[in-house]
Amino acid sequence: MDLSRPSVARMYDYLLGGTDNYYVDREACTELLRLAPSTRELALVNRAFLIRAVRYLAQVQGVRRFLDHGSGLPTTPNVHQVAQDIDPASEVVYIDNDPVVLAHGEMMLAEDPTTTAVLNADMRDTTKIFASRAVRRLLRDDQPVAALFVSVLHCIPDGDDPWGLVRKVAEQLPSGSYLVISQLASDDEGLRDSITGFMQEITNNSWGQVRSISEVNRLFEGLDLLEAPEPVEVSRWLPDSDLAPRQRTEEWIEYGGVARIR
Repeated sequence: MDLSRPSVARMYDYLLGGTDNYYVDREACTELLRLAPSTRELALVNRAFLIRAVRYLAQVQGVRRFLDHGSGLPTTPNVHQVAQDIDPASEVVYIDNDPVVLAHGEMMLAEDPTTTAVLNADMRDTTKIFASRAVRRLLRDDQPVAALFVSVLHCIPDGDDPWGLVRKVAEQLPSGSYLVISQLASDDEGLRDSITGFMQEITNNSWGQVRSISEVNRLFEGLDLLEAPEPVEVSRWLPDSDLAPRQRTEEWIEYGGVARIR
């Protein structure tokens, strides 16, 4: 691990109030909060969306298999805990290539290694992912799978085609499967450029970019959106109540939704 540079996963952990982060991560978050003061609320809103989406898919749509791309550091409740609260037999494969995330993932496997797996892979390497034993098991009898891309596609630059990645994953899943997508978005070009530049600098150009609303809408082309006629700021997707977390300002947002693959 290179602890001289911030980690996106550890920064997110810090913003959520976690303890698996270092001084360099906290310093980076301080600068990010200066650029976009609502960033902490944005992280909390996004986490709440992930939990709602997984619960909805398990409880309402009957999904029992989940593929979590760029899963990040475990934060209670995790995807498998939410899904298994509905059905203890629910299966989850987490995908990440951050060493800290993988180390925590190995500890997490102790909870139930028969239904939970952690795969060391870059989410862009779909060949490796879908050839893995863990993912082949998810696909073993053509049951619906929910593929999660929650607050991770902005880590992929345009040149690596996040839109193509989403389509490629959708094509590998059984018909009637689902996608959960959220992405950092803003229609303020100056803000997009400043945050993108900052994140690329601290990650040694290994980050992607904040995208416009129209660019994120393209991720949902050819899919059937659920519970909303179009992608939305994620706190507005099937909110638990009016007391659910909201951002104080919206200089940038987590924007997305839940969709069914035809």
